[in-house]
Amino acid sequence: MAIELDKVLDMAWADKPLAEVLAAPVAALKGVTDRDGELLLEAFGVKTVADFGQLKYARWAQALVALNQTVKQ
Repeated sequence: MAIELDKVLDMAWADKPLAEVLAAPVAALKGVTDRDGELLLEAFGVKTVADFGQLKYARWAQALVALNQTVKQ
């Protein structure tokens, strides 16, 4: 899967190695503020980009969206 990192990461993170990005605070993601990161930590214990990507609630929602797309066809 190809992904343009400069479209999903803040500029300061776009050229970092993937391991470093995954260990970064969620605010490294474009559009996610430091305050958003604080709220994610408070609500779900999410500290890093990797934590956010592994958040079971987000994965459940993605699965439901994918299921809905297959039902519509």
